[in-house]
Amino acid sequence: MSDRHWLEDAAAADGIRSDPARYINRELSWLDFNNRVLALAEDTASPLLERAKFLAIFSQNLDEFFQVRVSGLKEQVDAGLRARTPDGLDAAEQLRAVRAYAAELVGRQTAIFNKEVAPALEDVGIRFTNWTELTEADRAEIGTVFEDHIFPVLTPLAVDPSHPFPYISNLSLNLAVLVRDARTMEDRFARVKVPAVLPRFVPLVDGHRFVPVEQVIAAHLDRLFPGMEIVTNHPFRVTRDTDFELDDEDEDLLEAIEEVLHRRTKFGQVVRLEIDSMMPDEVRDVLQRELDVDDDSTTVIDGPLDLSGLWGLMALDRPELKDDAWPAQTPAALVPTEMRPDIFQILQQGDVLVHHPYDSFATSVEAFIGQAAADPRVLAIKQTIYRTAGTDSAIVQALANAAREGKQVVALVELKARFDEQANIERARVLEEAGVHVVYGLVGLKTHAKILLVVRQDDDGIRRYCHVGTGNYNPKTASLYEDLGLLTADPEFGAELTELFNHLTGYSRPIGYKNLLVAPESLRAGLRDRIRAQGELGSDGRIVLKMNSLVDSAIIDELYAASAKGTPIDLIVRGICCLRPQVPGLSEHIRVRSIVGRYLEHSRIYRFGADPVAAEWYIGSADLMPRNLDRRVEALAPVKDPALKARLEEIIVAGLGDTELAWELAADGTWSRVSDPHDGRSVNAQRELHQRALERAHRA
Repeated sequence: MSDRHWLEDAAAADGIRSDPARYINRELSWLDFNNRVLALAEDTASPLLERAKFLAIFSQNLDEFFQVRVSGLKEQVDAGLRARTPDGLDAAEQLRAVRAYAAELVGRQTAIFNKEVAPALEDVGIRFTNWTELTEADRAEIGTVFEDHIFPVLTPLAVDPSHPFPYISNLSLNLAVLVRDARTMEDRFARVKVPAVLPRFVPLVDGHRFVPVEQVIAAHLDRLFPGMEIVTNHPFRVTRDTDFELDDEDEDLLEAIEEVLHRRTKFGQVVRLEIDSMMPDEVRDVLQRELDVDDDSTTVIDGPLDLSGLWGLMALDRPELKDDAWPAQTPAALVPTEMRPDIFQILQQGDVLVHHPYDSFATSVEAFIGQAAADPRVLAIKQTIYRTAGTDSAIVQALANAAREGKQVVALVELKARFDEQANIERARVLEEAGVHVVYGLVGLKTHAKILLVVRQDDDGIRRYCHVGTGNYNPKTASLYEDLGLLTADPEFGAELTELFNHLTGYSRPIGYKNLLVAPESLRAGLRDRIRAQGELGSDGRIVLKMNSLVDSAIIDELYAASAKGTPIDLIVRGICCLRPQVPGLSEHIRVRSIVGRYLEHSRIYRFGADPVAAEWYIGSADLMPRNLDRRVEALAPVKDPALKARLEEIIVAGLGDTELAWELAADGTWSRVSDPHDGRSVNAQRELHQRALERAHRA
């Protein structure tokens, strides 16, 4: 997706600053990230099941992209909107470019599976086999599985004058079947849905051979259509628009969310039809006509549809085909000793920084909430919930138990957390039944901040204990996502967090925070002012930002301005990056890299200043996107302790020095792997940070 021609044409600095091509398109940049995910599946140095896992992750990412981003572009095109994004493309131009790039990536994913991963797995005894390749004994075995577990949950749906074309649910795998009446010789169309409760690949009893579930069903269609001739059958899959907007005037947010979930299930426009390469034109024509899609919205795949099912292989007991386990460590500061008997006493002595998944979530954040729930001196617990584990999670149960014990417990549950709405409704009801005060946030703003406040009656008076994190309060993601959390008993910090919770749960105007940077009130201006301050220092300044996405054009322009004054800027951006680095006269002092590895880089770290100790450091859940800065409740927390600043610097240095997982963004918009160690030493940032956590734990 290179656009080097623009660089050659825009020689004058003023021309560069006024040209829309100074930005990279958001949607194409997101696809670039998934290109990097596919590269992990191609990496022959990675264990085989990890490569299969990254193929599954790619499929899941692309599903969400089509459900939300592509559907949004299609709505704009259908509405005739011609507004252009900061990079200069309108919706129609973006849609064409996105579809072409996505089709290229899907073709590459299929080739990786067909030609590399599947053959390599077969070499080690894990085989994806077709029905036609099975022996009679194998077919009899699978036949029993079909009769006992698959056939009972199948429902064939005919299409004829008395049976209209059935609704095809979002992301469902289906069989399009042509059957022929032996008496009338009339061909009829039917659809068979593959229920999500079935495994994507059906294992044989030996545990190392797998048959695609659609082939198992296809081989037994005579059981679904007795007395009919099966003319042909082919799998297909539909992706629908799931990004329904809420009406902010709705008085009952819970009811409004449930209506959105119903609409998402029943009414979303089809934005993508996936079919196999063997499907005949007559079947394809029926599907396209009935689903109202054209060739541009149809993806032809020369292999299995929906490779997200490869996640199931991770359950195999083949440790030699997976990454070595990296057990999480109890953070050194939280290791119990006679001098430090509990978390509250530890925090009275100073702040604690936890770095997941290297530091254990269970022995830090969960332990903190659990101790607070059980401690008779704790008076109140207030927490935001964006995405957490199920209703049986340790955190949900701790909050419920605290409420039953008579503590004042407030849970601010964000019902609008996309694709987690139903789960959050269920958690909210469990908490309400236990006596927790459940609040659903502010109208028009999604509460994305990860904050926790505990109020305790200590011997010397009331003290507030706080946690601010970059990731969700979810033990599952805490073992897969790289995230940070700050635990503190700082009085000023606690007072501001109290004010923020009061603002979120009651009627109050936001205050002028001295420590926190809070969106939508002060976060944008706070970051802007700090970027400008470093820009005024020129080459004596320093800006280092680590985040998931950099999209906001105003912030990008501030970074360009600082670079133009000579300020060195390093950006570690995992996913979308709309800033174009290394352009003479615009951004030659800006370097951009992305770390993509076994853990999803998810922490946000913002550093302003050349001296790591004197610099201002912030962590939080906000990316540099318009939605985070203007349309969400976010909170960035300052990290003040010099020792904790050194920990953050350690993370940044590891990321900037990585030579195994890192990619660099060039001025022409292309990403390439970092492959030339400056000192001859190969560095894997995630392995290095894991080793540092081990060393700290051993010293403790």
